[in-house]
Amino acid sequence: MTARIPSTDPAASGADDQDRDRLPPARFAFDPTTWKEIAHLLVNLPVALFGFVYVVTVLTIGTGLTVTVVGFPLLAAGLMGARQLGRLERARARALLGVRIDEPSPLPLGRTKGLFNRLWLALKDPVGWRTALYDFIRLPWGILTFTVTLTSLFVLWPVLPFLARGLSNVDRAMVRALLSPSDELERRIAELESDRGVVVDTAAADLRRIERDLHDGAQARLVNLAMGLGLAKEKLLEDPDSAAAMVAEAHGEVKLALQELRDLARGIHPAVLTDRGLDAALSSVATRCTVPVKVTVDLDARPAEAIEGIAYFTVSELLQNISKHSGARSASVDVWRTDERLLIQVWDDGRGGASLDRGTGMRGLAERLGAVDGLFVVESPEGGPTTITAELPWRDRTGTPGGRGTGTHKG
Repeated sequence: MTARIPSTDPAASGADDQDRDRLPPARFAFDPTTWKEIAHLLVNLPVALFGFVYVVTVLTIGTGLTVTVVGFPLLAAGLMGARQLGRLERARARALLGVRIDEPSPLPLGRTKGLFNRLWLALKDPVGWRTALYDFIRLPWGILTFTVTLTSLFVLWPVLPFLARGLSNVDRAMVRALLSPSDELERRIAELESDRGVVVDTAAADLRRIERDLHDGAQARLVNLAMGLGLAKEKLLEDPDSAAAMVAEAHGEVKLALQELRDLARGIHPAVLTDRGLDAALSSVATRCTVPVKVTVDLDARPAEAIEGIAYFTVSELLQNISKHSGARSASVDVWRTDERLLIQVWDDGRGGASLDRGTGMRGLAERLGAVDGLFVVESPEGGPTTITAELPWRDRTGTPGGRGTGTHKG
């Protein structure tokens, strides 16, 4: 192997410097992106022609027949077909123009009862009408882009990349303006649909839990109590001592049943939360945790009952997880308000490793908070510590405001 020895000739050195400083030769950007844009512009004409013919034919016939029974169903079917054309156009824009556009929410026809309601839902579909407008105005533009691009391929090829980029940018703007979902509204509708499902599922799960607890706990004890009192009644005259013992046992069963009913009521909505607010309720929860917990609640007013209840049950379940799984020596709960958000932070010095993917408990909490526009963030590296932050929207309380919820408690 030979090494190239740099020249010591000053003239040669100056020539090398000039070579390094000279700009690279001019070239035109016929890269893959440019060729995709050119392909898109050439395909514009046949696609625009098909869309224009479809829209004019279907809408004209459907509108003309609205005086009859079949006009409105035909018009609704035409708008639903226009939706599918819009889907194909968005796919073409993603493949050739690199435009990333979310698909609009599908029409909830399956959840709409009645043929008339479904027909009206399809007729007032804004996505279908915007797609029809897009297909209607695209024919002149498709003719222009096809003609300019095809001519430039043979005559103006040195400037074709610049022409293709400019025409494609107009296409990108048209796709975003007419074929994208109505950003905030569509996104909000999708979120509300998802949140409604979460709320319904959560409520159903809570009802099943209450039914199961009543059936397996207090109801079984009350049945045993009734049977014991019946036996005691039969032996009251024959064997008073045995009857007295049965009554004493029944008295103990009554106490246990009452305690189970109190625990069940606390699981539905504790009285201390209703009467005294988050500070007292969370302090009560902290005393039942197997780990010493410091509770700090800094609120100058009480939030809405629903928000207060979700905050209570979130902290309650997190403290139960700390008792069962964390192996921690200490924990803390902090609750405060920032602007229009209620913030909750639960910390422990346990082994860590908590995750939304491990079990359904954490995921259920995240879904419950998400259903009311809340957030649930878990930071739990292996070895700990674990910090869980929950964020809820603040809504002012209606009705009795209750006491000031500010205080510190050590459990």
